[in-house]
Amino acid sequence: MCPAVSQGFFLTFEGLDGAGKSTQLRKLAEWLEAEGESIVLTRQPGGTRIGDRIRALLLDSRTENLAPRAELGLMFSDRAQAIAEIIEPALAKGRIVLCDRYTDSTEAYQGGGRELGSKIVVDLHAAMCGGLQPDLTLLLLPDFARSLERARRRNTRAAGHPIDENRFEKEDELFYRRVFDKYCEIARREPLRVVVIDGDQSVEQIHQRIVQVVKQRLKDRA
Repeated sequence: MCPAVSQGFFLTFEGLDGAGKSTQLRKLAEWLEAEGESIVLTRQPGGTRIGDRIRALLLDSRTENLAPRAELGLMFSDRAQAIAEIIEPALAKGRIVLCDRYTDSTEAYQGGGRELGSKIVVDLHAAMCGGLQPDLTLLLLPDFARSLERARRRNTRAAGHPIDENRFEKEDELFYRRVFDKYCEIARREPLRVVVIDGDQSVEQIHQRIVQVVKQRLKDRA
């Protein structure tokens, strides 16, 4: 059993598309539930009624000519709603919140990929999110070329799917290199919060590494 958590615990998953975040989040959720923990799953963008509408606009490949700063503003509008509606209420009840992407994604994709820089993201996070930071961030970071290849394959498989969420997957390699480099910068800057998980292992090996990290952090928090 996990040690009892006396207060909420906020855990985020980060990484490039194709890094295996969704799979590992699901496996961790199953493990935590088996350990008797009360968890809440959410994602960004999305997770709320308003957020799902923002997500559809942001990720649809038919969304054209969206200015980088407009994109940034939409990301934080979604996040502010999720914090108010899902994250803060769950944390106040002592639950463990697992979130697929958070502000690190915005710093990586908009700050790095769109070349807006980190300062505007950090400033907006303070203003729009009250500075709420995860207790732990798991950054899945496979080899860059392999991760990009996975994302491209996923994009090809998704072609023709009724839900189109491929706008970012259409970006070129230079865009993704900037995203990757920004993630590395964040990890170096915040080594206590951000734990880098080598994504080039098997799914089960990655899961066991994540369980090891999370178990220790919950013990420390309790």
